[in-house]
Amino acid sequence: MRSMFRILIVSCALAMIAGCNDDVLTSVAKKANEPLPQSIVATMHEKDMSKTSPIMMRIFKEEGVLEVWKQKGDGTYGKVADYEICAWSGKLGPKLKEGDRQAPEGFYLIKPAQMNPNSSYYLSFNIGFPNNYDESQGRTGSNIMIHGACSSAGCYSMTDENVAQIYAFARDAFRGGQRSFQVEAFPFRMTPANMAKHRTNPNFEFWKMLKVGYDYFEITKRPPDVEVCDRKYVFNQQVMDDSPFVATAACPSMKTPDTLRTAYSSYEQQYDTAYEQAVAEQKADATQKQMIAERKQAVEDARAQREVAAAERKAQSRQAANSFISSLMPGSNGSDAGRAMAEAGMTTGSIGAPQTRQAAPTTSPVQAKPADDKKPFWKLW
Repeated sequence: MRSMFRILIVSCALAMIAGCNDDVLTSVAKKANEPLPQSIVATMHEKDMSKTSPIMMRIFKEEGVLEVWKQKGDGTYGKVADYEICAWSGKLGPKLKEGDRQAPEGFYLIKPAQMNPNSSYYLSFNIGFPNNYDESQGRTGSNIMIHGACSSAGCYSMTDENVAQIYAFARDAFRGGQRSFQVEAFPFRMTPANMAKHRTNPNFEFWKMLKVGYDYFEITKRPPDVEVCDRKYVFNQQVMDDSPFVATAACPSMKTPDTLRTAYSSYEQQYDTAYEQAVAEQKADATQKQMIAERKQAVEDARAQREVAAAERKAQSRQAANSFISSLMPGSNGSDAGRAMAEAGMTTGSIGAPQTRQAAPTTSPVQAKPADDKKPFWKLW
């Protein structure tokens, strides 16, 4: 009887656990299969994009934006949505080592195995850091995600609502046959003005290398072919022989396709002109700001000098007033009263024999005027 009771308890417990797991699995499946909003589906239709066509993503740290681009009927990509990055940690610049809490920059490939519907941060996918380039530079790190929950420690964090849509774009593209998609993570939009603004940053040479891939996408509206050799990124290169790309080895003999090289050269000429103009404007602006700052400092210095001078005059006036008041005190050697006493011989140093006091002059008594004889009362009027 006791054994039957134990079996019953265990059976009930297992049933409860199974029920909990079913709830969890149902919740996970619901999150991972949440469809895209109809408004986005309508936008894709207007731009000649199918629900399962390939995608790519771009991240801009300084602007705090993640863009989703999707392939159109003609093979080029169009932007279909962008999302505010809720949080990213660190500063502008690449991730260098495990634990530096720095969000990476570079070109990363996302495959289906990197998708995580069971994430503790709602939904997530691993961006694949470190890639071949990062490893060639000796950079270390792991588990760098794009995820929900709006918190970051080296990742790119979104709101749960936004990461659900980002996840859905990737899920649908994989279902359509895309084997991997690019995530291009940049410090900022690599415009002439922004490059000029950050030209003194220690990471500028690294960013110039990333900009080549950025430019190719701006020109072609297609994700660039990305390889690594000689410890650097190379983009859209055709190998002249069968030599492979090896991240830590010298680059093989390669060239840029003629049409792309011509388009890139034209693009770079326009960029160089705009960049030089942006540098000149920023220098002029910096000079003007410096002049304004110097004028403000001169005004501040003059005000401070006036305050010091006024304080000194006030102190002198107070000292003079105190001296004057002291001079009026009885017994002061420098006082008029003291000098008068000295001149009269009444100071302690000049007292001699007693002096005879002169008698005060006497005055004659006033003679009373004789009174008139009394008149009879009837003559009073």
